[in-house]
Amino acid sequence: MSLFKKSPKALVQKKGKEVIVGITAYDYTSARVVEEAGVDFILIGDSGGMVMLGQEDTYQVEMEEMLIFARAVSRGAPNTLRIGDLPFLSYQVSREQAIYNAGRFLKEGRCHAVKLEGGQEVSHLVEAVVKAGIPVMGHIGLTPQRATELGGLKVQGRDEETAKKLIEDALSLEEAGAFAIVLECVPEVLAKEITQKLKIPTIGIGAGRYTDGQILVFHDVVGLFPDFRPKFVKRYFNGFEELKSAVSSYVKEAKEKKFPAEEHIF
Repeated sequence: MSLFKKSPKALVQKKGKEVIVGITAYDYTSARVVEEAGVDFILIGDSGGMVMLGQEDTYQVEMEEMLIFARAVSRGAPNTLRIGDLPFLSYQVSREQAIYNAGRFLKEGRCHAVKLEGGQEVSHLVEAVVKAGIPVMGHIGLTPQRATELGGLKVQGRDEETAKKLIEDALSLEEAGAFAIVLECVPEVLAKEITQKLKIPTIGIGAGRYTDGQILVFHDVVGLFPDFRPKFVKRYFNGFEELKSAVSSYVKEAKEKKFPAEEHIF
């Protein structure tokens, strides 16, 4: 396996040539599935706090928990570019804190890069982390770690003022050294404009058809998280109901003494 495939530069070189496809993963099994399915990169997202740990939002997940997810994913998808999502309060306090925790994702989590949320207000942190030799993916638009400040989980950039700010945020992150930027819940026209202005790839999640790539949460794609389904998600498999049906069949057969059968006995 070429080391270049696991380099962020591999994504940069795809801009304008082919669609980049990413997905989240949080454990060994899901990582194996998505690697064998052929994704270009895996994000070990802070959404793992919600879909894996049952937390209410992405504010609560801790760095130590994220590193557990990252190590599991690195074992399940050793041949895929892996990006660790810096959780809330793991980078905002100082440049030193940002570099240290980003470095932990590479050293302990066996990731190849990190992602952090924010625009111009975090550009100095992106620059510091990149200068320390750690590739950084940006994230603007709807940034869940700033949901309280933004007034909830809603589309960003609908008016002229906020649209202008998002363009400035994207250019600021590119100048700071980010190798790609996630655009979340941004109007399609604005996402297209940002994509055309940048030399680095844009990865859309609820940002329409004209970004350089797409990313979704694994549990949304396979229908394993029934509590919440954003408009921009397409569910490709009703995993929760299918798995529940399988386990219910096991319970029924065991209760009725149909399992174990002759072929399961030593």
